[in-house]
Amino acid sequence: MTQSLSAHGIRIDFSPLGGVLQHMEVTDEGATIAPLHRAPWSASEVPAGAPPHQAWLAGDFLAAPFGPSADGLHGHPANGDWRVVPAMPGTLRAVLDRAVQGATVIKELSVQDGHPFVYQRHLFIGGTGSLPVANHAMVALPNGGRLSFSRKRWWETLAEPLETSHGRSRLAYPRRAEDAADFPAADGSTVNLHRYPWGDAHEDFVAGIEDPASRLGWTAVVRPAEGDLFLSLRNPAQLPMTMLWHSNGGRDHAPWNGRHKGCLGVEEGAALPMLGLSSRETPDPLTAAGQPGQMTLDPQGTVDIRHVIGAIRWPSGQSVAGVMLEGDLLTVTGDWGAERTLPLRGGWLGIGMPGAQKPRPALDRDL
Repeated sequence: MTQSLSAHGIRIDFSPLGGVLQHMEVTDEGATIAPLHRAPWSASEVPAGAPPHQAWLAGDFLAAPFGPSADGLHGHPANGDWRVVPAMPGTLRAVLDRAVQGATVIKELSVQDGHPFVYQRHLFIGGTGSLPVANHAMVALPNGGRLSFSRKRWWETLAEPLETSHGRSRLAYPRRAEDAADFPAADGSTVNLHRYPWGDAHEDFVAGIEDPASRLGWTAVVRPAEGDLFLSLRNPAQLPMTMLWHSNGGRDHAPWNGRHKGCLGVEEGAALPMLGLSSRETPDPLTAAGQPGQMTLDPQGTVDIRHVIGAIRWPSGQSVAGVMLEGDLLTVTGDWGAERTLPLRGGWLGIGMPGAQKPRPALDRDL
């Protein structure tokens, strides 16, 4: 059963099936903003054998492992059941019904009066080994969008296209390029990854690797027609990859049937296996730069993954030129001077703290 959580100016809906943040609604400057995507089919249209989460594809969820797994695409957290348990006011807490590589997994979503953000964290208690991990937010872009990012070292596609015989992928695979505005396409041309859509009827995946010098990892998606802006924030020392899933009518098989359009996945994580070239190199370029390519579990402790998503009014439609965190204030600046200053839990992501797992996990006191 879907559960809701709200604070002044924000409301979210959570489904324990798949642990999905199904809906986020922000009220800002008199407007209601609901930027998250929902697939246009019912569960009955999903073929047998498809990953279970396709039956309820929407919003944002945890992928662990990110990518193929024995429990279906994106692992048991995306396809299994979560049990909601008691939590402090302003917080929703749920426990996954089964361990992931021996780790108990706890999800926490929290909201705060006047903050246009959802604060997400996932606690992995115990367990062994490493695995690729990411949040899997999907932004609805029926009228297109403009994308901006914190500084990236390069962009890279998968080892193989997402679709060949039953659909179309337009990017070159595998390929690596430094300039997001000039990424190689399969036909020999280039595309601008700062724009959505950049092609008709295509299904593509490309990842950006953070500059190790970045203090705050951010992705901004402006929706000019809607007059708003989606924001994704993370600690790049922990999650050094921004992965973009362009799903725009490029799959012809069920349940997609060419109708899944205007969806942009903004998937922040540590998922080296998704990189078609870098994952084959020894040492790989993330490890060589001291960046985590995967999440490593702690058999005697807890690994704490944090991520923030939110939305604000942005009537200028300007592309975002910068996002800066100072104390408990986040300033978003447009490329022609538009500016918003927003309240944010400044220490919550652990920016600038030594070690990727800071601040120290606690179940209640630091929410």
